[in-house]
Amino acid sequence: MSEVKVNKISPRTNCGTVTLGDSGDTFTIPSGVSISNSGTASGFGSTGEVSWNTTVKTSTFTVTAGEGFFCNTTGGAFTANLPAGTAGSSFAIADYAATFQTNNLTVSPNGSQKIGGVNADVVLSTEGQSAYFVYIDDTQGWINVIDSTSNIRANAFIEATGGNTVATCGDFKIHTFTGPGTFTVTNTAVCAANNIVDYVVVAGGAGSGNPSDGGRSSGSGGAGGFRYFATTPVNPQSGNPGAPLNGYGSPSPSGTAITVTAQAYPIAVGGGGAAGSEPSAGGSSGGVSTFSTVTSAGGGSNGGTGGSGGGGAHNGNGGAGNTPPVTPPQGNAGGNGINDNTPSGNGNYVGGGGGGAIAAATNASTSAPFGSAGGAGAGITGFGTTGESSGGKYYFAGGGGGGGQSIKGPTPGFRSAAVGGLGGGGCGQITANTAAGPGSTGQAGTANTGGGAGGGGCNTSCQSGTGAAGGSGIVIIRYKFQ
Repeated sequence: MSEVKVNKISPRTNCGTVTLGDSGDTFTIPSGVSISNSGTASGFGSTGEVSWNTTVKTSTFTVTAGEGFFCNTTGGAFTANLPAGTAGSSFAIADYAATFQTNNLTVSPNGSQKIGGVNADVVLSTEGQSAYFVYIDDTQGWINVIDSTSNIRANAFIEATGGNTVATCGDFKIHTFTGPGTFTVTNTAVCAANNIVDYVVVAGGAGSGNPSDGGRSSGSGGAGGFRYFATTPVNPQSGNPGAPLNGYGSPSPSGTAITVTAQAYPIAVGGGGAAGSEPSAGGSSGGVSTFSTVTSAGGGSNGGTGGSGGGGAHNGNGGAGNTPPVTPPQGNAGGNGINDNTPSGNGNYVGGGGGGAIAAATNASTSAPFGSAGGAGAGITGFGTTGESSGGKYYFAGGGGGGGQSIKGPTPGFRSAAVGGLGGGGCGQITANTAAGPGSTGQAGTANTGGGAGGGGCNTSCQSGTGAAGGSGIVIIRYKFQ
């Protein structure tokens, strides 16, 4: 055996190539020899090592021993055919686009050779999977020595849990809370803009009062406060800055942006206020709803303040809305009640309507049909199908209609229900001049709209007329997930 001892072998020309042996020759590197590879070299790895091929595979191909392959199954499943294995041969596979769970990659052995002791195909079907195989012998064939089933990638979008329902709409995920719960962000997006979430936070609507001898006609319930934020641009439908909009469909302007982090966010959903009972003429205010730093105030009852103000009783004024104040306003004022039981009057005791998200309620009228309508709620699209549906939008936070009594009304035809505001507001009841028989019950606000309750009506003896409960609130959170 000949032996050559030198300290350095260099090519004859600068930046040239030195070739050791010819094709088919074998060079043996004794055990314990350390090879320093500070430049570019190939073929000097230990047994079982691979060099990664950076040409991404998108269709069926044949594996080359000693190489690793990135496989992109986005366009469909395909197969990696294995070469004839010899002891120490190796190869590796990695899921390039994290799509193996949708479109599998099949690894097929050569002839009668085996994978893990079985002559059969192996299917890689886990998202983000990578696998490393070494050929050991003809008994076991290719053995998987490393298998990663984790998908370690930066998140392009938010991942979150929570809500009574979770739905998708286009590129958005929508979490709807109809009761208390927790919105938990498990992963945040790499892009900061994708960590801003859209939301609708509606408080509970107020209950309405029971007409009594002292109050005669009850004021209606104000709607729960309505607050929202939307990142998508919209085009105004009208000059009213609180009116519903086309396109994205949300009222304008929107509120404060919330950027979420990976944590749990407790959600409070306000209950509807209770109906008033004898001898009280007033119902209860609605409960507050919260998400992160956003709080919507419950609706006011019987002239009280709140997210939207309650309608005034027959001898009182409506309550202020947007209390406590926020920008943009979360609601509007209730309407004033009226008492024109005078010699020259029409003999009406009528309560004012409750305020709504985008409009104040009307004041009670001095003439038939006496009704005092509740303020209109806000109509939106893109946040699911909860709310009161109308014209392709879903409305929240409508005020209740005012209730009352027509003492001098000549016929029952002069009485009518006072309409509640679009957005779950209950209708108020107006009872005609009858000494006998029961009074009328106001209509409750619709659950999970934040609608205020309609006021009840009583007859001349104030028999059995009752108020009603307000509608509970709701919290909706949405974000881009793809």
